[in-house]
Amino acid sequence: MVFSWNPLKLFRRISPGLARKKRLEALLTRIATDLATDHVSLWIALINAVRPSRAHRTDDAIAALSEFTQMLADAPDSRRVLRAALLKLFTDHKQTSLYVTSGLLPSTGFFSETARRITHRLLPEVVSRTYLKDLLTVIFHRKDDEIWVEAVPDEVWVGFFHALLGDETSRDEKTLPIALSEMLEALRILSYHVSAIGLDPELVRVDPQLEEVESPFLAQNTEIVAYLETYRAWWSNPEVTLGDKEAHIDVMLDQCREVLQRERRRASRLGTSLALTFTLERLRQHLERTRGLLGLLHELHQTRTVVSLLPQAVTLFKQTVRAECRKNRLSDYWSTNVGLLSLRMTESASKRGEKFITTTRREYFGMLGSAALGGFIIAFMSAFKIVLSSLHLAPLTEALCFCLNYGIGFALIHFLGGTVATKQPAMTANAIAASIGEIRGKTRDLENLATVVVRTFRSQFAAIIGNLGLSIPVAILFSFAFQHFTGHYFIDTAKADRLLADAHPLSGAPFFAAVAGVCLFLAGLIAAYYDNLTAYNRIPERLAQLRWPKRLFGEARAKRFATYIENNLGALAGNFFFGFLLGGATALGVLFGLPLDIRHIAFSSAYVGYAAAAYDFAVPINVLGVTAIGIALIGLVNLLVSFSLALYVAMRSRSITFAQGRIFSTLVLRRFFNRPLDFIFPPRSVEVSAAPNGNGGVHPSDGGNGHSN
Repeated sequence: MVFSWNPLKLFRRISPGLARKKRLEALLTRIATDLATDHVSLWIALINAVRPSRAHRTDDAIAALSEFTQMLADAPDSRRVLRAALLKLFTDHKQTSLYVTSGLLPSTGFFSETARRITHRLLPEVVSRTYLKDLLTVIFHRKDDEIWVEAVPDEVWVGFFHALLGDETSRDEKTLPIALSEMLEALRILSYHVSAIGLDPELVRVDPQLEEVESPFLAQNTEIVAYLETYRAWWSNPEVTLGDKEAHIDVMLDQCREVLQRERRRASRLGTSLALTFTLERLRQHLERTRGLLGLLHELHQTRTVVSLLPQAVTLFKQTVRAECRKNRLSDYWSTNVGLLSLRMTESASKRGEKFITTTRREYFGMLGSAALGGFIIAFMSAFKIVLSSLHLAPLTEALCFCLNYGIGFALIHFLGGTVATKQPAMTANAIAASIGEIRGKTRDLENLATVVVRTFRSQFAAIIGNLGLSIPVAILFSFAFQHFTGHYFIDTAKADRLLADAHPLSGAPFFAAVAGVCLFLAGLIAAYYDNLTAYNRIPERLAQLRWPKRLFGEARAKRFATYIENNLGALAGNFFFGFLLGGATALGVLFGLPLDIRHIAFSSAYVGYAAAAYDFAVPINVLGVTAIGIALIGLVNLLVSFSLALYVAMRSRSITFAQGRIFSTLVLRRFFNRPLDFIFPPRSVEVSAAPNGNGGVHPSDGGNGHSN
């Protein structure tokens, strides 16, 4: 083995460490000699010295803070000055707002907070050095400071503050320190906030039980106020005991957390809104901050020393730095609240998605029949589209007609119990995301998930075969019937050439298919939104209480109609608006002069049927081959784009990271090579095992453990 020595490379490795050491030594000298420097400037200089050149170079920050900690241990004069500067931060500046507002959602509401962040992003608010909260933005003035502050391990920060404070104790103090007094006041304010949020009308609407029993949100306030008074008395007179007040507070806060969880479960079933989502998240944040401050007070009560608080204090320190660095970031705010809202909305989508995942052969053939009905209607929708385009209407009128043709047709397919193959991925993706959220990394759980994917794949295959298996022959039969009764071809060869060219792989069909895939994804979100709206506004109950439908149609029919709306309004709205999205995409292309269009596998296949009939089936074999490849590519892009977007949103809304992706991919590939037919047709054993309970029980040959998803 040959060893090479590169002095330049060695110098590059050593020089940052030397520069950092000189910078820290200069800081120590400044601290010890420049007594005129105010305490805020000292902390700004310290953070500037420790801060890495780039926020993601966290190793440099860890090394700098560790070195400076060691230097402080060897420099008592500098340590004494810096300790005094730290104490002045907590004695000369108001802290209450730091604990009560930093990192917590305000009471102004979702859109008001959005407007505030946009405004302060453009024109930052005035920084007042009276408040410790504002000083954090002065000391940690770079927007990415929270990255390296959080990356530095807690024990490194604890070591730094311990070296700074030493074994300072508060045992002999009888007067309540200002810092502790502000913390107690902050806890009292937080308790009042929790009481107010817990009785918000939105929460009471979702859970009327809050009005019928004693609210834990009011009870916790009573307990905390009494606890704070006793704590103040104990500080002046250590012989005063807190008794079991801390235990009572823990019980009350646990009850508040249980109510919060119950509200979220009921919201997922009864519907949610931005206001309710905002309120629930705000309540969660206030409860967590209350517990954090109570933990600090409990530890201080046990030891009466500041050093014992450091581990919990560092956690709070990191939270507040992060909050102040990101307080005007709109993306964080929206991702938190809209993510929670989308989770509530996609819960209903995942439940609908389970219906599109077949298990038994009976369900499989049912999917085939449902998709065949969809293909039958799509063939006539394609014919209407051809007729409308031949009328050469005004652009806006033509676009509206296209949208209505698509929208009414898709809604009719759903109303009659049909299935459109490409509508499935947006639904099944949510069901798969829910399954991923339930696994715990065990091989058995991954096997179950692989079973869900196999079933989803063959269900989608059945839907595509059903759509194409009837849309093409119905298009041909319609062309023959039109020719028989009118004596003319439904379309001429020039139109047939254009229809075949639209499906050519090199005609831009894959891109236009991706546009249709985005429309499919958006339609899934719209359907989920209307499902949530139906539950949130209690539309079925409001319909059921109307008198005129009962008088006009009879009470039984009116009740069935309300039940139908409850179960199908989201799907009907999603299908109808999906038609407008497809027609609107083409209209936007015309309006802005962009090459924007859509390609959908079912419509493209029907168009091929009309084109083949126009040529009396004399289409060259090479043209048919290329067209078949184009249709397959259109279908693949339709499915992949809509499924990927829906899966991404569903997983983000559940905060899911699929760390076992590689292992899972291997399991699916092994299934494919061992039992490829399972991806196309369900094994007979599944039907046998599912028959007793009708729940899609899984036989081992299907790779599951008795659960359908």
